[in-house]
Amino acid sequence: MEKKFTTLANHETIAYLEKVKGEKNLILIHGNFSSGVYYKPLLDRLPEGIHAYAPDLRGYGDSSYINRILSMKDFARDVKLFMDSIGLEKADVVGWSLGGNVAMELAAHYPAKVNKLILINSGSHKGYPVFKKDASGRMIFGETYASADEMANDPVQVKPLLDAQKAKNFAFVKYIFDVTIYTVNKPTDEDNFEYINETMKQVNLPDADYALASQNMSCEPNSYKTGENTIHRIQAPVLHFWGDKDITVPESMIFDNINALKAQSTYIKFDHCGHSPLVDKPDELANAIIEFIR
Repeated sequence: MEKKFTTLANHETIAYLEKVKGEKNLILIHGNFSSGVYYKPLLDRLPEGIHAYAPDLRGYGDSSYINRILSMKDFARDVKLFMDSIGLEKADVVGWSLGGNVAMELAAHYPAKVNKLILINSGSHKGYPVFKKDASGRMIFGETYASADEMANDPVQVKPLLDAQKAKNFAFVKYIFDVTIYTVNKPTDEDNFEYINETMKQVNLPDADYALASQNMSCEPNSYKTGENTIHRIQAPVLHFWGDKDITVPESMIFDNINALKAQSTYIKFDHCGHSPLVDKPDELANAIIEFIR
């Protein structure tokens, strides 16, 4: 499946995968340290009747990075402009991990663009904090970074991954994925090679990490900022997924989102599943999404 390209009104160029199977539009927003290619297991399982798009966010995969992103809202605005560029008035929207945080911002700020919202092992709408570390590498709870550039030197959560991307250290990235993402099943060697090569293309890791840490759609302050009180703007029905072996996103973050969106939320918890149901539960995930958007 070859990538296509479109240029947005803000002059960024977005690469995307497209699977044409019908008139029901589905946008797939990937997570951090990845790209739209990570959605291939889901794309392969979509039936006739669904027209799916898996864009690379700005700074990921083969998309441009002309201007640095400052917040999750910047990614959400890009997705809105992407939909405008390819002529989509409205779509069902899926977000995995960081992509879920982007999808929530999209649904809150551009509710007319989102029909139904699907969050796969998403971070909390209150953000995913990264705190400073002491000399032993232990987290100093409550001590935050002042900028993305400062966060880039975090010795545990950011700098090792950033260095691995810059050095194209395939073995280290594979190890990190094996211990944090693929805690149950692993992709095939062929798929994993493709996925990690996509991960190596990312050029905005500190910016994305800082934007995720400083996100706060709630009405209360978090460690990084006061709440923007925008989560209540989401009008779409929401389907939440989580895997019981996920060590990257705790279930408490899923319940942050569910409790904020109680009136329109459905929750599916997968047993024996890590941070990527795309790898651990691809059939069950696809079937549940198809049923939800039907």
